[in-house]
Amino acid sequence: MSATRVRFAPSPTGYLHIGGLRTALFNFLFARHTGGVFILRIEDTDRTRLVPGATENIISILSWAGITPDEGPRLDPDGGISQKGDFGPYIQSERTAIYRRHVEQLLAGGHAYRCFCSPQRLETVRAELTAKGSPVRYDGACRCIPAAESDRRAAAETHTIRLRVPEGAIVFRDAIRGEVSFDSTQVDDQVLLKSDGFPTYHLANVVDDHHMGITHVIRGEEWLSSTPKHLLLYAAFGWQPPVFAHLPLLLNPDRSKLSKRSGDVSVEDFRAEGYLPDALVNYVALLGWSTEDSQQLFTRADLIAKFSLERCSQSPAVFDRQKLLWMNGEYLRRMTPEAILDAATPFLVKAGLPVDSAHRPYLLQLIAAEREKFKLLTDVPARLDHFLMADDAFPIQDAAAAKWLAAPRHRTILNETAELLRTAEKFDTSSLEKTIRDFCTRRGLTVGEVFHPLRVAVSGRTEGPGLFDLLALLGRERVLRRIARVLEKPHS
Repeated sequence: MSATRVRFAPSPTGYLHIGGLRTALFNFLFARHTGGVFILRIEDTDRTRLVPGATENIISILSWAGITPDEGPRLDPDGGISQKGDFGPYIQSERTAIYRRHVEQLLAGGHAYRCFCSPQRLETVRAELTAKGSPVRYDGACRCIPAAESDRRAAAETHTIRLRVPEGAIVFRDAIRGEVSFDSTQVDDQVLLKSDGFPTYHLANVVDDHHMGITHVIRGEEWLSSTPKHLLLYAAFGWQPPVFAHLPLLLNPDRSKLSKRSGDVSVEDFRAEGYLPDALVNYVALLGWSTEDSQQLFTRADLIAKFSLERCSQSPAVFDRQKLLWMNGEYLRRMTPEAILDAATPFLVKAGLPVDSAHRPYLLQLIAAEREKFKLLTDVPARLDHFLMADDAFPIQDAAAAKWLAAPRHRTILNETAELLRTAEKFDTSSLEKTIRDFCTRRGLTVGEVFHPLRVAVSGRTEGPGLFDLLALLGRERVLRRIARVLEKPHS
């Protein structure tokens, strides 16, 4: 195969996290940039760590992010999983017979051997090496068992199959890091087939990459130390290895490693918090890649056109939530009110706010007035709820707001303001501004003495759209009902 073929091969041991999203994205962008094929493959051979629903979550999140595989598993309308492509199945637990055949080849060629060591013995070896401060690796106790004895014992004893690592240097060229070298003494005789008959990541990964025609393996730096084992397997099978490219580590701002085990980096969480898929993809693309002009905001077409492995960095990338939040706000401000409403509808529904066609024109007015303040889609219901609640139901937001309704002076002014609004000839933004400012001047009041109690009385909060926009959007009758509700209640 001459065309570029890349893959994203996650393990369903948890929901997709930011590091996984970046790996998927970089593979996707490389495939689209080169006119190649992007494959999704689920590596589920570690049966002890599988998380129910994780495979479905991975597929769903990639679809939400617009990272669409050309081949591999996908979700049917009924929630089931089907597979598309000529090299499947693309779920490794459905390919175990293929791996067993290849293990037999390795055994026959002397590139692998059976290991009969019990878990208890292996734990003892690990403990002894750790106590000595030595690298923890298998001690080769079963390496030299004669073939006939190994065959005889295999019929009766539980065993694994290990890679036989030869002596010498293992050198390869990484598309991001340049030449990389490992001494074979640093490489363990890795288990290839476990006692339960399932392959380990290393065997299944190499066999699948070869048979699926993968030309480039683009993955995180944490897999760099696995590459020598994979190259040894390619050599043992007599196969041409792909090009390897290892992306830099992702770090927290405190320079600690960003890890799904530390929590709060699940892409599902970012979706639930109200991040836009295009904003999240744009930000994640900049974690280890950049353009010569340090451009920050990209359309999807820009990313595809400009992406290259040559512009990927070797240095760790810091995941900055504040920058992501800023970027999401920039994306929201560039959207039309109609697009914001469509994207925010699930969040409005979750908040119990009306989104039917009768309310849509009003919602669009509210969004147009407030959209400069939106940073997340969850801000939409949070900033609009007081417009949509019943006039006797919305709460005073906090103590800072309540204080503007407590002083007798402010309540007297609010009562006068209500009468002014009741008799105002017009109730549009510009007319209301003139009416209320003229009132302040006549009464010798500061704008704060009038504006703040009025805003809190009609919205329950101390900030929001411009006061006169707020009043006009609520309308005369609702404004008067809300002021009356406040004045009827004692405050202290």
